[in-house]
Parts: sequence; structure tokens; C-alpha cells
Amino acid sequence: MSLYGVQKILYRINRDRELQDQFKADADAAMAGFPLTDEERGWLRDGEIGELYIHGVNGQILMHFAAFLGLEWNEYIDAMKDGLAQHGQVKGGLYKVVDGGSGGAV
Repeated sequence: MSLYGVQKILYRINRDRELQDQFKADADAAMAGFPLTDEERGWLRDGEIGELYIHGVNGQILMHFAAFLGLEWNEYIDAMKDGLAQHGQVKGGLYKVVDGGSGGAV
């Protein structure tokens, strides 16, 4: 996973109204300039909060993206919990499992 690339576009989407509008109109075109894998493009296009979370996307960045997608707070938390339940523990980034812990911030 290119965690930096994913977090970079999410940061930009969270702050840039023009990019938000472009993402809503044509997500693939909005992601064209970012170093993302096809899998990551799919997660972003489909709003896969749980996948993004378990692959290490920062929760603060992800929280704003979830709001951009129209998720309420409880739906955002549930999406992260669903990601853990469906795909296992956090695999990268700040919340990665260390020392045998259970991983995740939710």
C-alpha cells in the first residue's frame, strides 16, 4: 500500500473544495495525479472506510473523508469496527499492531 499517496489525496480532498467536486463528479479523474494502486483507487472510489483504516490511514484524515462521504460519527466508527472484523487487525500506519496487542483505536 502506498500509505503516503492515500493519505495525501485524502488530505487534499478534506481541504480542497475543487478536488471534492471533481472527486464527486469523476473519482478516477480526481485520483489521476496521485501515486495509488488500483486497489487503493477502488477503496477510495467505493468509500471503503474499513479497508482504509486497517491499511493504516490516519483516523483524523479518515474521519473527515467519512464526513465528506456523508457518514455520521457512529457510522464512521462502525465502518472502522467492521473493517477490523472483516479484514483483521490494522496492518500499517500509526495504529499497527505492536507487541501482540489487539490493534486499532476503536
